[in-house]
Amino acid sequence: MKKILTTGLILTCFWANNLVAMTLTEATTGAHRSGENIARNAHRNPTKTLEFFGLKENMTVLEIWPGSRGWYTEVLAPYLKTNGVYYAANFDGSTGAAYFEKAAKKFQQKINASPDIYGNIKLTTLMPPNKVVSAPAETIDLVVTFRNIHNWVNNGIEKAILTSAYKALKKNGVLGLVAHRTKDSSVGLESAQTGYLTEDQVIAIVEEVGFSFEARSEINANPSDSANHPKGVWTLPPMLRLGEIDKEKYMAIGESDRMTLKFIKK
Repeated sequence: MKKILTTGLILTCFWANNLVAMTLTEATTGAHRSGENIARNAHRNPTKTLEFFGLKENMTVLEIWPGSRGWYTEVLAPYLKTNGVYYAANFDGSTGAAYFEKAAKKFQQKINASPDIYGNIKLTTLMPPNKVVSAPAETIDLVVTFRNIHNWVNNGIEKAILTSAYKALKKNGVLGLVAHRTKDSSVGLESAQTGYLTEDQVIAIVEEVGFSFEARSEINANPSDSANHPKGVWTLPPMLRLGEIDKEKYMAIGESDRMTLKFIKK
């Protein structure tokens, strides 16, 4: 009986180790992800996006603001767990915003619930003006952030967050950024209140803290999105802020048109 139990333990450990030693494609479609989140791969293209940013399994990677759901955490954490390092720099309630506090707790609960997948995450807090250090200086190979910069602009903290990312990156390190995109060049930064910014606006904001613009990709483009909706970007899936009103119309459009930008710390 002892031999059988020992063998079972070995097999369990072998299975657990192989569960987290995933290829990038496996990490995007694995059993640790819900069917709902996997379905969004078609809109968010995680494998192609991360490959465009230059992700490798042995990198030290910092994700800024994974949010409450940790959609990309589900991909990055198991992919990097064996050979790399994954920092998740999330927000918290230190500025008094109840939304941030509630969402941060939800993310913490998510990673606590699956230590086999998320046990090696280095969780930090990046919430200007109170907390502005995302990771040790010059230790990060790649910083990524997804659909967040409009929030930073709306809260006047974009410079502080991007400066934190710049300091954390090694020389020649990469910042990979995905954001909701409007192609209306007449809009000002107040367009961030709808969730949308132009590529030129975002490039200017990022370059201002010292980054060099390297490349853009249309991986996450959606030409069906006009970027002009009653409830801003949140009119579209997955939020569908109008509920059942014109739901089929917005589902047909799909998720937002997105810029995918790559910057270098020279």
